Amino acid sequence: MKLKFAKMQGQGNDFVVIDAVRQRVQLGAAQVRSLADRHFGVGCDQILVVEKARTPDTDFHYRIYNADGGEVEQCGNGSRCFARFVRDEGLTTKSAIRVETASGVIVPEILPSGEVRVDMGPPRFEPRDVPFEGPADQVTHSLDVDGDRVAVTVLSMGNPHAVQVVADVDRAPVATQGPRIENHRAFPKRVNAGYLQVLSRSHVRLRVWERGAGETLACGTGACAAVVAGIRRGLLDAEVRVDTRGGTLVVGWPGNGAPVMMTGDAVRVFDGEIEI
Repeated sequence: MKLKFAKMQGQGNDFVVIDAVRQRVQLGAAQVRSLADRHFGVGCDQILVVEKARTPDTDFHYRIYNADGGEVEQCGNGSRCFARFVRDEGLTTKSAIRVETASGVIVPEILPSGEVRVDMGPPRFEPRDVPFEGPADQVTHSLDVDGDRVAVTVLSMGNPHAVQVVADVDRAPVATQGPRIENHRAFPKRVNAGYLQVLSRSHVRLRVWERGAGETLACGTGACAAVVAGIRRGLLDAEVRVDTRGGTLVVGWPGNGAPVMMTGDAVRVFDGEIEI
């Protein structure tokens, strides 16, 4: 099977984007891992597949695969690249695009500046929605991670997140503790582990160990989850600049069941064709 693709990135979080509207695409877990391999394939954090809409009130359907071959529910930086791709390819002329994902509908909008703003929907805190095996109605939960107690805020941004506040993200144990939190028994479907450093009420730094991908240079849903966690803890205002290792995102959340809005760039790096 020969596939045409685009390599794209948002804040260094990189993707292989595949048009399944105009070409036949069938990917198994082994093929996904091969594509994502940085030595023997194209190389990426996630693979994004653009499909025809399945419901009348949406424009496209969106599938997301992590580098380990697993399909996941949501990807914030990927959603911006998705929007840029379908516009660049002439698959739509709309600026605001309704996209169905495994976790619901998101609405990325291409702004006159070229950046993409995404309505990521409201955060969800009920343990069954994450999913998380812990009590409800708590802003923070104490996890036992190999004998250490770690205070995390647990929520879903369409995918599961556990966010902790740290003094310095550069010294945070992302590579060692992150995979332990990802695979913690309290998270039946694993979890993304976020490390949030608060610089001011409107400015933070963030690193994320992503479920199925390891640490990435940026994580869009992770940035949304971190800002929501900081607001719920009383540490942040309603709009926050999030500095990741790959670049900057702006995330806003007024609370009270409102959607989280995320704004950032989406860059097409190169196009290619590969035999799978």
